[in-house]
Amino acid sequence: MNKKIELGVINTLKVNRVSEPGLYLCSLDEQEVLLPNCYVKQEMKIDSTLDVFIYTDSEDRLVATTLTPYGKKDDFVCLEVVDSTKFGAFLDMGLTKDLLVPKNRQKSTFNIGSRKVIQIVEDEKTNRLIGTEKFVLEKFPANLENHSEVEILLYMKTPLGFKVIVNNAYEGLIYHNEIFEKINIGDRKKAYVKNLREDGKLDISLQRIGEEKKDDDANRVLDILSKNGGEMTFTYKSTPEDIKKSFGLSRKAFKASLTKLIEENKIELLENSIRIK
Repeated sequence: MNKKIELGVINTLKVNRVSEPGLYLCSLDEQEVLLPNCYVKQEMKIDSTLDVFIYTDSEDRLVATTLTPYGKKDDFVCLEVVDSTKFGAFLDMGLTKDLLVPKNRQKSTFNIGSRKVIQIVEDEKTNRLIGTEKFVLEKFPANLENHSEVEILLYMKTPLGFKVIVNNAYEGLIYHNEIFEKINIGDRKKAYVKNLREDGKLDISLQRIGEEKKDDDANRVLDILSKNGGEMTFTYKSTPEDIKKSFGLSRKAFKASLTKLIEENKIELLENSIRIK
């Protein structure tokens, strides 16, 4: 149970009393917050505990909800723009109240229907949750090593590749020439640390690195072959474009996979095709 009520996160609170507008929940320090009737269920009894998200209503009062938002305070998320005004834009965060991104926290144009990668933060002046594009990512991650598995969120395309947010905290980059699948801004994916750079940033790979990657690539080729009837018109001489389109691999990785599968007696190479044995 929470010692005190915290904005922008999931709180565990006790049902303290019943009122006309809903249930009042309290923390250990006896601070109260309203859970409106629209979220109240019959099994919610006095002294029972509930997990609720805390945000502010239209009058800037703390309020609780049993809905799960698309992100919590300090999270990086990709949200849809649902309204735009002179003072800012509103994004759908999965609650009855949309998230405001003020004009002075925007770096790009917020058109209705577009999706934007922002960070959810607490506004120091109003003590409300707002969104911002002007975020700063951490450097020199002490808890990551080369080949570590991470979660990434793609947030910007550059001439070199795609900038990504690693583990909701760090800055990383995936180079264009190492991408063999369709990806978009806002995608959240599993990835791997390729290199910890001297500037504190991370080079990221969408594929495993080392021997594990070779196993993954070979299994991918075998799986795609199975889904296509066990035989496909591919050989060592197939073009990089065709290989990337069908297998999502570089030509080098594809050829290495063929060699591995042939040596393991799992496929055979014919004159113009490969076939599962």
